[in-house]
Amino acid sequence: VFFHNALPFVGFGFLDNAIMIAAGTQIELSIGVILGISTMAGNLAGYVEALASRLGLSIPDLTPKQADMWQTRLSAHLGKAIGVTIGCILGMFPLLFFGDEEEKLEEKK
Repeated sequence: VFFHNALPFVGFGFLDNAIMIAAGTQIELSIGVILGISTMAGNLAGYVEALASRLGLSIPDLTPKQADMWQTRLSAHLGKAIGVTIGCILGMFPLLFFGDEEEKLEEKK
């Protein structure tokens, strides 16, 4: 249950963070202004979960009683929280490609 919930959220956190870091400002200034929305309006989680299902991530075979247990719900929530945290950390990789523009501007002064 934990891994079934964690893996799609690793993908979601990675894509969300990487896209927002790399293209968030441009999305906000172009599409966001035209449509009157923010970059936070999109929701990738459903798409990532569907992709994980297509790639063969199987649904745990639980009885209705097992699915309703507090341990199962806790495992699902922890999987999502830890998965999205790991994904967001991995999704910060675009920051490696940004230079120190502020330091360069200060050196020119």
